[in-house]
Amino acid sequence: MKPVPDSGEACPRPEGASPVGSSSAAFLLAQVGAHAASRFAQRLAKLKLVPPHAGMLRILNATPAMTQQALANALKMVPSRLVALVDDLESRGFIERRGNPDDRRRYALHLTQKGRSTLEAIGRIAREHQQALLAALCEEEQRQLAHLLQRIADEQGLTRGVHPGYARLGGTANEKQ
Repeated sequence: MKPVPDSGEACPRPEGASPVGSSSAAFLLAQVGAHAASRFAQRLAKLKLVPPHAGMLRILNATPAMTQQALANALKMVPSRLVALVDDLESRGFIERRGNPDDRRRYALHLTQKGRSTLEAIGRIAREHQQALLAALCEEEQRQLAHLLQRIADEQGLTRGVHPGYARLGGTANEKQ
């Protein structure tokens, strides 16, 4: 991957912007991450949702008939805390529990039509959020940033597509065992 050019040709910097900030990269990642999470939560609130709802709907859409236990494991979340979120999504008509033909003691989780429509609305919000958050970068810089952040996330052992905040909802599964 080519480095982003320092000349202002491909992606001009706003006037007065310094190429080197006074903060460390780790601090800036934390600062931007906290800001991005807060703004995304504000945007989702318009749908009366919180980020954990959005992530769960996305995962259930990608993996239909997933059991609650499998979902808790994928999210690295305490199963008892997951039940409350699943109950909330079910009571709002976004998902339904169905008997699991392979194991009658477990339920398979499925998105409803309302859940799929809500997921489409979440997708629109997520795209608007990304555009607003990355407005200072040209498309090539956005791709490069995503690539670099993915390398960092992979090296840190983060599960792709799963926000690490799920593990903090009610404590981690490892803490409760």
